[in-house]
Amino acid sequence: MTDSVILFNEIKTADGKRFGVATLNAPASLNSLSVAMVRLLTPKLREWAADAGIVGVLLDAAGEKAFCAGGDLRQLYQTLLECGPERNEYAERFFAEEYELDHLIHTFPKPFLCWGHGIVMGGGVGLMAGCSHRVVTAQSRVAMPEINIGLYPDVGGSWFLRRMPGRVGLFLALTAAPLNAADAIFCGLADLLVPHENKAQVLSSMASTAWQSDAPADRATLSRLLAQAGEGAELPPSKLREHFDTINALMAGDDLLDIAKRLRKLQHEDPWLQTAAKTFAKGAPSSAALSFALWQRVPRMSLAEVFRLEYWASLGFCAHKDFAEGIRAVLVDKDRNPRWSPATLEEITPAFIEDHLRPRGEMAPELVSLA
Repeated sequence: MTDSVILFNEIKTADGKRFGVATLNAPASLNSLSVAMVRLLTPKLREWAADAGIVGVLLDAAGEKAFCAGGDLRQLYQTLLECGPERNEYAERFFAEEYELDHLIHTFPKPFLCWGHGIVMGGGVGLMAGCSHRVVTAQSRVAMPEINIGLYPDVGGSWFLRRMPGRVGLFLALTAAPLNAADAIFCGLADLLVPHENKAQVLSSMASTAWQSDAPADRATLSRLLAQAGEGAELPPSKLREHFDTINALMAGDDLLDIAKRLRKLQHEDPWLQTAAKTFAKGAPSSAALSFALWQRVPRMSLAEVFRLEYWASLGFCAHKDFAEGIRAVLVDKDRNPRWSPATLEEITPAFIEDHLRPRGEMAPELVSLA
């Protein structure tokens, strides 16, 4: 195994064409997405997009535990402590380059398969969400847990959470509820379940297939190939589907304080739903407030506009206190006892929300050009 954090390979196909393969290669950190990974992936994907001999891309990960457990926040955390409310140039690069990569995947002109096996969280969901073909396995565990670390579901979360059935996306943003394969498919984060042990079969089928170098036709071919590999696989029960009506009732209305009151009062026999309510109660009020504000603002925005808005929001979180405090409590000191500021939703003002969303400096060049 090489030391490179991304392994690049190509699968030769029956007609002399190729499938590009990019493998996240940091299993010790559960393949957490680092700046180094992003800086390798983006140019390679652009190269493959322009290469007429490449008919599609597979994105997977080394190890059996995780596709990608989120963004690598260690270096970012140090800059949050050093910069405080002042300009943070590292954060500007970190978010701009990650969102550029996510947008590139969403708009990739060829079939793009993500093998989302194991843990898929935060930045990992950002990589998977935009792919044309998103496979989950029986071992997949998907979540957007940012409310626990004083952030909000970024990496395009404001876009894809808003497009989920009913108010499921808002529920996931506020509660960090974990999803299994069936949940991920139900809410639109994944397309189908394929047993992980059938991955070799999928790779073999990709190699033995004649591809047409026509994106719509090749996407259809890849869909058929994956359906064959997943045939007979049984989906687990979906908590999201089971509690869909309850979730919509909890999330109803246009006042976050009303939603908060319902979550705080919830008494339910299902531990999954009850834990979701408890997570909300312990999470950062600032995260909940901004997640709700973004939910309200993005319905008519383009994908590029959403990424640009998230860029300002993420820099806003870097300039306020909760993001650093959440990383400290969950990832650094691990005491799980964050001291949020403001401490309650009731203390959050419109001015506080607007200060998170205002421009700080100039828009990153990578995001200016997104269309």
